Amino acid sequence: MAGHSKWANIKHRKSRQDAKRGKEFTKAIREITAAAKTSGEDSPRLRQAIEQALSINMTRVSIDKAVKRATGSEEGEDYQEVIYEGYGPKGSAVYLECLTDNKNRSVAEIRHTLTRCGGNLGASGCAAHLFDKVGMVEVKGIKDEDKLFMDAVDAGATELENAGDDTDGEDGSSIYYLQSSPSDLQNLRAALEKKDYEIGSSQVTMLAHTNVELTEDGLEKMQKLIDALEDLDDVQNVYCNVALES
Repeated sequence: MAGHSKWANIKHRKSRQDAKRGKEFTKAIREITAAAKTSGEDSPRLRQAIEQALSINMTRVSIDKAVKRATGSEEGEDYQEVIYEGYGPKGSAVYLECLTDNKNRSVAEIRHTLTRCGGNLGASGCAAHLFDKVGMVEVKGIKDEDKLFMDAVDAGATELENAGDDTDGEDGSSIYYLQSSPSDLQNLRAALEKKDYEIGSSQVTMLAHTNVELTEDGLEKMQKLIDALEDLDDVQNVYCNVALES
């Protein structure tokens, strides 16, 4: 199990979440609604969506209301899942996961945002082949990497990475990211919780096979592009193959 620099973007996204809490609530509600409607009330996807909503302090009342709207107990929006792909500075790849009730509006807003920030919308499949969809579990307070390694392998993890020296605690503990297949994510988390590991977060995410390097100016342009795309209500997740600074 070896770590890759591609994990840097997970740290980067997490460090910026608090500044966009309002948007996070909107996106969490949409994901819960879509998960309940398409996958059912007892699906791994819905459980994951609820866990994510709780991690940003969304109330159970709001979560239950979103589930009821999706399952027909209450009226609500009907969101479609759409993937858009494109390019950023120097031909870097951008992969967008969207939930929308109006695809014409979404594609127009995304095309405009990409063009305004120096990128462009691409054809379907132009970026997807550069990423892998994986499950990711963040584990905190680790002092014994060998023990975590053994427990993680037994639980179905396929890769382990130390989050870096900047995450070391005063007691010498570290944060680690564990990778699994998306279908094994919930089982991996549950197995680690049974062994009393402190779980920071878990999610299905897209990891780039390799990251491209940009100049300081290119990184600044890419960050502006990512921020602008994340500000769009229909965009749930933005992935790129550039290692952004935390």
